[in-house]
Amino acid sequence: MPELTRRTALTATAALAAGAVGAPRAFAEEHHHGSPESFDEVYQGRRIQGRSTGGHHGGYRVTVDGAELHVMRNADGTWISVVSHYDPVPTPHAAARAAVDELQGAQLLPFPAN
Repeated sequence: MPELTRRTALTATAALAAGAVGAPRAFAEEHHHGSPESFDEVYQGRRIQGRSTGGHHGGYRVTVDGAELHVMRNADGTWISVVSHYDPVPTPHAAARAAVDELQGAQLLPFPAN
């Protein structure tokens, strides 16, 4: 077993501290039982909105120009949408922006429930 040196101890401490620095920002993005913050903005000429729907499962509703964008939270905490399904992002806000980028001006069509 390698001997613990001052250098390895400082390296380990720095690595742990670097991980803790990102935690406050991630926590600030979410509030009330892990629900991300609401947003309402115009992004690339499209109005994107998002808000928690509450409920037991922490639902979240996102719209692009009033049309609902189906979003889903992955087990690792990332988010995907029906438009950018293979590109996980950290928040529903980022998912809405990614969808607008992917749509390239096209209308968002309703997502069938069944």
